[in-house]
Amino acid sequence: QVPLVESGGGLVQAGGSLRLSCAASRRTFTTYHMGWFRQAPGKEREFVAAISSGGGITQYGDSVKGRFTISKDYAKNTVHLQMNSLKPEDTAIYYCAANTYMSVYSSQYSYWGQGTQVTVSS
Repeated sequence: QVPLVESGGGLVQAGGSLRLSCAASRRTFTTYHMGWFRQAPGKEREFVAAISSGGGITQYGDSVKGRFTISKDYAKNTVHLQMNSLKPEDTAIYYCAANTYMSVYSSQYSYWGQGTQVTVSS
């Protein structure tokens, strides 16, 4: 119903950067709030970042504040997650999600992408 297509994951050395992208339909992009979550083996799904439908409000999880930036590209209907100063503990599957309101709780999001693997080596 609301397809989300992630890209940009991969392998990077500690201290490096990656930019994840989440492409959506124009309707989804302009109507829904978007979020990024991640899940590492043996850990619960963790809130990473969220952005309001209009792009004016952003939220970040404590573990990524100052290192990650969420943004919207209106020309491409795409949400980006710029990840800098990556650490091995950032290794996880990263998921894009959409919801009718902003939330830090994964259980409250209505739509999810398939995830993209990010691996940070020491």
